Amino acid sequence: MSIDPLDRALRIGLVSISDRASAGIYQDQGLPALQEWFGLALSSAWQMETRLIPDERSAIEQALIELVDVAKCDLVITTGGTGPSRRDVTPEATLAVASKEMPGFGEQMRQISLQFVPTAILSRQVAVIRETPDHAALILNLPGQPKSIKETLEGLKDAQGKQIVNGIFAAVPYCIDLIGGPYIETNDAVCKAFRPKSAIRNKV
Repeated sequence: MSIDPLDRALRIGLVSISDRASAGIYQDQGLPALQEWFGLALSSAWQMETRLIPDERSAIEQALIELVDVAKCDLVITTGGTGPSRRDVTPEATLAVASKEMPGFGEQMRQISLQFVPTAILSRQVAVIRETPDHAALILNLPGQPKSIKETLEGLKDAQGKQIVNGIFAAVPYCIDLIGGPYIETNDAVCKAFRPKSAIRNKV
């Protein structure tokens, strides 16, 4: 009996980009932060593949292509390498492997971060779709700091837990729906996914 593609586990590729962490000079913080967040945020099944690589454009491009085309990840998230310094080339590598750009994600990430620091305007995160003949994936660039990763994904809430500014992940499940990926369900207390009423499944 075959499994409905919409009911399979979400495959997530997590890529931390850092010269020093990949060389073992200090411990990577991006991958543990992402793993912890997804463990709390997702209530449907998911699997992950991780990569820890240096700030080298060719290495980033290769990792993204591998995770989408070979590992068949539905969602790929990078952390690090999105600032203005010469070694920050994650956005360029991401755009190089893209079929189409999704500019709204980057705009919202900067809006969230600007609530905390004026230097958020220096961030160059992008989001894209990469398509192959039989598969497609959403690729998102996130900041490098665990606190910023959480804020970007979840958005801002007041003291009572009411959402003030939506995080970017609220739109990710429906985006994955639209590109043919599995149906993602979230823990509403962490991040409530938004879908049009016609796209919401009735819970059994």
